[in-house]
Amino acid sequence: MEHIEIKKIGLQDIDQLQTISTQTFHETFAAVNTEENMARYLAESFSIEKLTTELNNPDAAFYFAVQDEEVIGYLKLNTGASQTELKDSRALEIERIYVAKAFHGKKVGQLLYEKAIQVARKAGLEYVWLGVWEENARAIRFYEKNGFVPFDKHLFKLGNDIQTDIMMKLKL
Repeated sequence: MEHIEIKKIGLQDIDQLQTISTQTFHETFAAVNTEENMARYLAESFSIEKLTTELNNPDAAFYFAVQDEEVIGYLKLNTGASQTELKDSRALEIERIYVAKAFHGKKVGQLLYEKAIQVARKAGLEYVWLGVWEENARAIRFYEKNGFVPFDKHLFKLGNDIQTDIMMKLKL
């Protein structure tokens, strides 16, 4: 496999962030959700306005996985009040790890995950947590392989469909 660089991004990268966000979410979930719900979710969650707000949040950080100057995946991390649920000052939330379908199985997700763990350890945090859709067996296996254990559930709204996420935690 060719060299993959993990790099922190900022507002100057917003167009690429919007592109990889919508591409990877659609690739991952379009086949198991209605077209209307997907279109609504993509428009709301990955609008330039929403991504700008997220990029400007000092408690959130985005990283790209880049190969040959092509963005092939990304990571979103949250600390403090930017966490979607727990808002625990001792924790880091992995809100998103997404990799372009053409790069599945090439360890890109693992590199992004390792970056998250590195950030959490450097900040002296106690644990990392995340929510993963209960129907996403591939992602659940990935997190279990990396030592995460389920600890709760929460609801996730995709368009007008209410879905259940398994909340998972890894103590550092």
